[in-house]
Amino acid sequence: MGEAPPDPDAFLARVKEAEGRQRRGKLKVFFGAAAGVGKAYVVPVRRREVPIDWPAYGRAVAIVALATAVAWLMFPLFELADLVMVYLLGIVVAAMRHGRGPSLLASVLSVAAFDFFFVPPYFTFAVTDARHLFTFAVMLVVGFVISGLTVRIRSQALAARDREQRTAALYAMSRELASTRGVDELLQIAVRHISEVFRSEVVVLLPDAGGRLAPWNGGQFQMDATDLGVSRWVYEHRELAGLGTTTLPGASALYLPLLASRGAVGVLGVRPAARHSLDAPEQLHQLETFGSQTALAIERASLAAEAQDAQIRVESERLRNSLLSSVSHDLRTPLATITGAVSTILESGPRLDAQTRHELLESVREEAERLNRLVQNLLEMTRLESGALQLRKEWHPLEEVIGAALSRLGKRLTDRRVTTNIPPDLPLVAIDDVLIEQVLVNLLDNALKYTPAGSPITIIATATDRAVTVEVADHGPGLPRGEEDKVFEKFYRGQPAGGRGAGLGLAICQGIVRAHGGRIWAQNLPEGGVAFLFTLPLGETPPASVPADA
Repeated sequence: MGEAPPDPDAFLARVKEAEGRQRRGKLKVFFGAAAGVGKAYVVPVRRREVPIDWPAYGRAVAIVALATAVAWLMFPLFELADLVMVYLLGIVVAAMRHGRGPSLLASVLSVAAFDFFFVPPYFTFAVTDARHLFTFAVMLVVGFVISGLTVRIRSQALAARDREQRTAALYAMSRELASTRGVDELLQIAVRHISEVFRSEVVVLLPDAGGRLAPWNGGQFQMDATDLGVSRWVYEHRELAGLGTTTLPGASALYLPLLASRGAVGVLGVRPAARHSLDAPEQLHQLETFGSQTALAIERASLAAEAQDAQIRVESERLRNSLLSSVSHDLRTPLATITGAVSTILESGPRLDAQTRHELLESVREEAERLNRLVQNLLEMTRLESGALQLRKEWHPLEEVIGAALSRLGKRLTDRRVTTNIPPDLPLVAIDDVLIEQVLVNLLDNALKYTPAGSPITIIATATDRAVTVEVADHGPGLPRGEEDKVFEKFYRGQPAGGRGAGLGLAICQGIVRAHGGRIWAQNLPEGGVAFLFTLPLGETPPASVPADA
């Protein structure tokens, strides 16, 4: 029967106990895979042995042999000093191509070969002229200096090239992170760049709603109980741990905390393809930089989400307050008028003359219509906001829709001169006639509320090859400068000179017109007043079965 996986909490307890022994005995923690996952052992610290590159040493010997062959050809024609230059050139080549150890070997072998082949007595290491000893010493010292300087320049060039590549990769990752918003998308970008730059498998752990660390679904390797325990230790202590560090070095990956301005936002786990590829301080510093950029991006995404939630709450609160204001005033006022009129009729019915009774009933009808329009606007706005508005388009002549809207307002237009200008050849339009009629009713109602009594209203319809434009113009005070677009916002009301309303009529007009594929806007007229215009696109030609005067 298989053994149950170790509990991360129990594993952390064993880790803390092992860390105490580490501090007391200057030992480090090592995880023996053969003894079972999650079982901690303490062993003495051992320095990592760098493997010897024997082929490089072999090539250094070959370079010295080649330099000897060249010097042998030059020996009859050149001085010994010129032959020394050949060997120094070979040392430079060995240092540039193979590093410090092979170049030092090339220096020693060059002095030996020079003594053996070109200093009398030949083919022995004996020296008859003591002055050659000084030449050997200078040659050896110069070879060591050239070797050291060449190796240093080569290392600096390689480091500069690596820094340039990593800086370019960091810039590329930062640029992608700056243009991305979602946390999952940010983590996908970060994991991809880090894995490519450091040739590693990468995993990210984020805290859940309860603050418990959990691996992100897009990680590139599976984590066992040991990895989970190390990552939790890193998240709690805000320090590096794992592979290549002095804390929990037996883990299979290096874990570092993702630190932002508000603390740790997660843990980054990196499992390199070569176990010791992250031991260099430059590598580790670069990885920390990538981790910092990732942490800041995660924090920015979290802050953006929080700000959006806060904005939604503020907007919801504002809409709720506006709706409550409309309900408390615009619904209560007509209800109070209706209640008062009906109560008067009931209490003083026999004593009321016919004219008074008619006036009271007329006020009841008007207030009931106003209440009906207000409730209808609220319901229409609810349908628009929820996406439940469905168009039932049919081919209609626009003059009939305009006439129906004028008929609905009926008595309210008796003291107004309404002028309509509709060309007789105006094409049929594919619209939901009930909704477009509501648009015209709301625009006319808006003109009635915000213009002086008795002022005229004009309705104009024009057509092009692509759309029909309808204009409803009044001769009122017009709109304040800069508010031509704000009037279409929900619960927005113009100057208090107008009548009552919830501020939804124009917002509903905009929603209906947009649902038809058109647009609506307002503009002040040079002679005074404001014109509301909306377009309805002309689609295909109406079928022949639809009569032109239908």
